[in-house]
Amino acid sequence: MILEIKKLMARAAYTGEFSFEYQPPQESILIPLCRIDGGVKVTGDYEIFENDEVEVTLKISYLLVGSCSYCLADAQKPVEYSTDVLFVTDKDDCDNYVYDGNRLDLSTAVNDALLFSQPKVLLCKEDCKGGKFN
Repeated sequence: MILEIKKLMARAAYTGEFSFEYQPPQESILIPLCRIDGGVKVTGDYEIFENDEVEVTLKISYLLVGSCSYCLADAQKPVEYSTDVLFVTDKDDCDNYVYDGNRLDLSTAVNDALLFSQPKVLLCKEDCKGGKFN
């Protein structure tokens, strides 16, 4: 999940796209009795600015599977999430992601996107009332 910014700049590739698969740690799944099936697909594009800031649009998609949060039946939900993030070289910037000006590691931004993308509950069907536990 690394973008080699200096190498991209040397090739005058100031904009571009990327794509990779990522297997997140199980502890990053917030809903009990759930997991991500098949990993997270990460795609996006970047733009490098003259001041070395890098704007990245991240798009993640994955299949969340597990037990229904209400009735414990099998459940699954495809999840798609998109976000724009800015990477800066100013270590004092608390509002954006910081990188060293050479190599940009997308790991933290991807992990944050994964956390923000998760639903509060996983349901077997949209109108699940909880079955025998209700």
